[in-house]
Amino acid sequence: MEEYNFENDVKVFGIQVNSFPSGISDAFDELIKKTGDCAGARDYYGISEFTNGKMVYHAVAAEKFKGESENYNYEKLTIEKGRYASATVFNWRGKTDCIKDVFNEIMQDQRVDKTKPAVEWYKNDNKMMCLVKMKDS
Repeated sequence: MEEYNFENDVKVFGIQVNSFPSGISDAFDELIKKTGDCAGARDYYGISEFTNGKMVYHAVAAEKFKGESENYNYEKLTIEKGRYASATVFNWRGKTDCIKDVFNEIMQDQRVDKTKPAVEWYKNDNKMMCLVKMKDS
């Protein structure tokens, strides 16, 4: 397991996926079509957490400039700055059913804050990072 540090909050905008996990791909396809940027040209994230016993998942894109999200009729969220426990998954498109196992492994680390959402960071069509915020020391 690695550690990654977000120096600043990451402002994102996107879609809550109501049909998790089957609707994830369609949600990202919609975001990519709206923004005109593929993964690698813009940062895309998946943000997930259990709320009232149900998985809530958001497919989101990072703002490229302050206030960009105002151009879109999407929900606005923030990925908190700070230290994250992370694991990198290569060839992630062929491993989507194993990503939950990567997060389960990260959650075993006593340093992570289990009250914070899990974050998937799609670096490009091959590389994805799984991240969970660490407790403040």
